[in-house]
Amino acid sequence: QVQLVESGGGLVQTGGSLRLSCTASGRTFREDVMAWFRQAPGKEREFVARIIGSDKGTASADSAKGRFTISRDHAKNTVYLQMNRLTPEDTAVYYCAGKTYLSTSYSYWGQGIQVTVSS
Repeated sequence: QVQLVESGGGLVQTGGSLRLSCTASGRTFREDVMAWFRQAPGKEREFVARIIGSDKGTASADSAKGRFTISRDHAKNTVYLQMNRLTPEDTAVYYCAGKTYLSTSYSYWGQGIQVTVSS
């Protein structure tokens, strides 16, 4: 069973940057699709970005394009989300998730980490 642990969240001012990390344990997940989601207060969870394999097949939500970059380090079993030019609208709990390539839904999730952007 895969366990995901997120880190790197916190409080940052508008225009600042944060890098979230998601480290997996339990098995290797080299071929899995890994993604970041977020949920703001009073809103539904939304997709942020995903990556297939090693830095290929990346995709991101319109709100993240040009500002957020997803990447992974197989040696460390870790997925990253580099977030730049943050705004208060990015304030949310961020979740790391994963699934096997052929799965239709994400089957394992981290506990979530808070990101707060002050104006």
